[in-house]
Amino acid sequence: MEKTPATTAATVRFIGCQSDGQVGPLEAPKGDSKVVQIATQATQQLAYYKAEQGFGVLAPRGWHCFGTYGSSGSSLYVSPQPLNATIVFSDNWKGFTGPVIQISTEIGDTSGRFGVARTIARVFPSHKAFVRDVIANGFAQANDFPFGPYPNDQLIYKSKEIVEYQTPAQTDGLGTQSRLQKNADPIRGVAILVGSNPDLVFLAARLPPDKTDLASIIIRQAELDSAQSKN
Repeated sequence: MEKTPATTAATVRFIGCQSDGQVGPLEAPKGDSKVVQIATQATQQLAYYKAEQGFGVLAPRGWHCFGTYGSSGSSLYVSPQPLNATIVFSDNWKGFTGPVIQISTEIGDTSGRFGVARTIARVFPSHKAFVRDVIANGFAQANDFPFGPYPNDQLIYKSKEIVEYQTPAQTDGLGTQSRLQKNADPIRGVAILVGSNPDLVFLAARLPPDKTDLASIIIRQAELDSAQSKN
């Protein structure tokens, strides 16, 4: 994985995203701009997308966005293709087959704990006790949570609670533990544990070939946002 470009504080356009979930549709939040840590040359290429619930994310300008939320957590999807509730909640929809960015939060003390436990089992060995507690509660089987990383994933540990990853093309991995289906392009992202529960912040990004250099910037901003959420 390439090195993260040098960044500086810069202002990018804020894009509010409509969302739908447990208590019904929510309008897009309003905002004039967003100060982010971004490489200077990328300022004109990126915007900051955010729904009413959950984290926002940097993504290419001119893309479309839609969020979902519930008691287990929230997700925001940003894609070059239009998105809405009819698509995302369709029983026939299997997920994204092309470029897309997903940022999700799974809450560790609600039904989101199963998703948190699944990722902990894969890449956060120092937090295995959380997985054992989920299994011991009797609502899941041990074989639902395979321990150890996916064999083809590339992992870079920033700490015991932050791991950046790349899932290769046409391969199941951490990147496909999302609404992204595998295809001919790799998926890059980061998994972050936040708080004592813990909650999971998870980013999966698959960018078009002419925008892959933006992945490191997008990942870095997700890490900064999660760190700020602890304060």
